[in-house]
Amino acid sequence: MTAPTVHQRCRNHEAREAVCRCPSCGNSFCRECVSEHEFRLLCASCIHALTQARRDARAKKRRMPRSVPAIAMIVAGVLLAATVFFGAGETILTIAVRAEQASWQNR
Repeated sequence: MTAPTVHQRCRNHEAREAVCRCPSCGNSFCRECVSEHEFRLLCASCIHALTQARRDARAKKRRMPRSVPAIAMIVAGVLLAATVFFGAGETILTIAVRAEQASWQNR
């Protein structure tokens, strides 16, 4: 006596034999009901859920204005430039004052 073989059927098409099981939901599907996504065979509903979750994550990232970091960098750059130029001006003035004092002492 031989054991009867069990054939799984597609969840969407009862007349078709299933070729794979979706790793996300665990249901069996035929070739027409699965697609490759990121090197895995997934059913359409799992692909839709995965892409929707990614869209939601992107939308959440976009809620913060991108101009805020740019404005902060501009303000920091202006403050740094002002500090550098102020320091350079003070240094030049100090050198000029010392040179003038030295010239008065040499007379």
